[in-house]
Amino acid sequence: MAYTWLQREVDGGHQVDPAALAAEVSVSPRLTTDLVRVLRAQRERDPGLGELRGRLVRDKITDAYLARELKGGATLDAAELARRTGLNFQTVPIAPLVDAFNAAVEVDGLAAENLQARIRAVIWMALSNQHDHLVLACGNKSELATGYTTIYGDSVGGFAPIKDVPKTMVWELAKWRNAEAKRRGEPPPIPEHAIAKPPSAELAPGQVDTDSLPPYALLDDVLNDYVEEDHGSKELVKHGFDPELVERVVGLVDHAEYKRRQYPPGPKISVRNFGRDRRVPITNAWREHL
Repeated sequence: MAYTWLQREVDGGHQVDPAALAAEVSVSPRLTTDLVRVLRAQRERDPGLGELRGRLVRDKITDAYLARELKGGATLDAAELARRTGLNFQTVPIAPLVDAFNAAVEVDGLAAENLQARIRAVIWMALSNQHDHLVLACGNKSELATGYTTIYGDSVGGFAPIKDVPKTMVWELAKWRNAEAKRRGEPPPIPEHAIAKPPSAELAPGQVDTDSLPPYALLDDVLNDYVEEDHGSKELVKHGFDPELVERVVGLVDHAEYKRRQYPPGPKISVRNFGRDRRVPITNAWREHL
C-alpha cells in the first residue's frame, strides 16, 4: 500500500525528494506499529518497486522507540521485531522530558497521558527534520473512527499506511504475515507476544484500550454498519446492538471528525474511507442520535 503511493509520487514527478525517501517509524507498544514496521521492511521483496527499490535501502529505515521506561515486555517486543527484520532500532527515554515539562506546567489525568504522546511526536519530527526521514503514522481505522489518537501526538507523520485498516484486520494481517514467513521457512517477523497481549498505548501504568473503548471485535462490527454500510443509529439497534453502545460509538465517531481531517494521508482499501468517501460537519452541532 505505502509502496504504491511512493512509487507513484516518484514516477509522477510529485513533490517528493528521492533522497528523502528514508522512513522513520514512530514506534509505540502497539500491534499496529509492529505491522507498519513489517510492511516497511517488506518493501525489499516487492519486485514491482523498480527504481525505487534501490532508493529505499534498509539502512535508511529507522525505528524510533520512545518510552517512559525502557524496560518490560513492550520494549523487548519492539527490539526483537527490529532484530528479526534487520531494521535500525533507536531507543529514546522520554521520562526526563516528561519530568521537565511537568516542572514547568503541571498536568494530570488525560492531559498527562496525552503529554507523553506529544513529547514522542516532537522527537519523531525532530529526527525527521534532522535526517530527512518520512515519519509513518501507525493509526488504524478503528482508532481514527473513534478518535482514539492524540492529535499532534501519535497522529503525526507524512503518510499513514494502515489508516483504512480496522483493528481486527490488523490482527489478521499480523497473523497472516507470520504464517507466510513460516511457509517460506523464515522466522516470523512479529513476536507472538505482541499479537497476543491486550492492546495498550501504555499511556499510563496498566492502561489498556478497553478502558476507553468497547472490545475491538464488537467495536468493528458497529463501525462497519455505521461507517461502511451507512446505517443510522435506529438501524443499528434494529440489527441487535445495545442502544447505549450505539450512542457511545456513534458519538465518538461523529465527534472525532476534526481529528481525522488533520491526519496524514494514506491508501484506501475499504468501500468507504474517511475523508473523500465519508465526511460529517465539524462547524455545527449536528450529531446522529437515536
